[in-house]
Amino acid sequence: MSERTRGNVRVVVAPDKFKGSLTAAEAAERIAAGIRRARPGADVHTLPVADGGEGTVLAAVAAGFEEVRVRVVGPTGEPVDASFARQGDTAVVEAAQASGLQLLPGGEKHPLTATSYGTGQLVARAVESGCRRIVLGLGGVACTDGGAGMAQALGVRLRDADGLDLPPGGAALARLASLDPGPLASLLEGVEVVVASDVDNPLLGPRGAAAVYGPQKGATPEDVPVLDAALAHWADHVAQLTGRDLRAAPGAGAAGGLGFGALALLGASLRPGIALLLDLLDFAGAVEGAALVVTGEGCLDEQTLHGKAPAGVAEAAARAGARVAAVAGMLALSEERWRAAGFAEAVSLVALAEETGLDSMRDAARLAELAGERLARGLPPRGAGGNPGTPSGVQQSVETDR
Repeated sequence: MSERTRGNVRVVVAPDKFKGSLTAAEAAERIAAGIRRARPGADVHTLPVADGGEGTVLAAVAAGFEEVRVRVVGPTGEPVDASFARQGDTAVVEAAQASGLQLLPGGEKHPLTATSYGTGQLVARAVESGCRRIVLGLGGVACTDGGAGMAQALGVRLRDADGLDLPPGGAALARLASLDPGPLASLLEGVEVVVASDVDNPLLGPRGAAAVYGPQKGATPEDVPVLDAALAHWADHVAQLTGRDLRAAPGAGAAGGLGFGALALLGASLRPGIALLLDLLDFAGAVEGAALVVTGEGCLDEQTLHGKAPAGVAEAAARAGARVAAVAGMLALSEERWRAAGFAEAVSLVALAEETGLDSMRDAARLAELAGERLARGLPPRGAGGNPGTPSGVQQSVETDR
């Protein structure tokens, strides 16, 4: 046992965000505060996590990365303030920071014209700052442009039949006549790009970027075939330029086709988001000697079990021999399902709100503290080892699956 854990039971609190109520860092601090209140002698370490989508940069910064602020072009062309995280020669870039749905002015969606240009600006700035490993987190973007905007920001020229630069957005790709890589190769010389994503969709077709994710970005049933055809035309030109056709590659359809742009033009590799982020955040080192790992997110449901952050944390914690508990805004899994996923305990903020008369959204911070207090009751005595029993008051069953 390491020196830091001798005599004091060690707890690692590693939740993802509770969307709409708490960031991952806020959730971690509040749960940890509850544990410390109930067990003042516990060695409680917070490590907010993310799976490559929204909150990825914040998780990296909370783990000690430096935040670098950048003014970039937003999804509809307006300037927005974004950031990436840097440590040594590694940068964590989050597409949602520059091209996210949450950046749309007034929330109005622009499925045909939204661009990933700002994501490319973040990548360029990270490379210019000396970073040689770029971790690109995908998810939550407003665009379906196949990464064309990102490519334009990195110097690639997309021209129509008249030799004019294409305007932003996926629909304009139908008019693409020539593709000039410009300085892309020299810019990325010696640079490794790794895409963090759990999406395995191809770029095109019924499981592709336009059909599956386009409606989330405002695409109508009439827009989807327009975007799909435009992306196919884009893929044709990229294949001709690179000599590789990656439109069917798993993950090419991620983030409106940003996955395709990264794989085909940036030479990126793809790794499951939460596994990659846990490596970057040195989760294995943090969990060494821990008796309990607490993770969670806004809703623990079937999607959680397919590569989302809490499932990844539970798997990694189990390998380290730690007991795992989940705190969720809402539990939408049966007890059998969440136990099979590796969670020994599960606490629902909705259930706690019903008990206490608090509001599950407005009072999420207070409820997260209460959840931490309850989990702390099951910790072993000071200096004791082994796995604790189920804490009193912890949720053991919920409504049927959604």
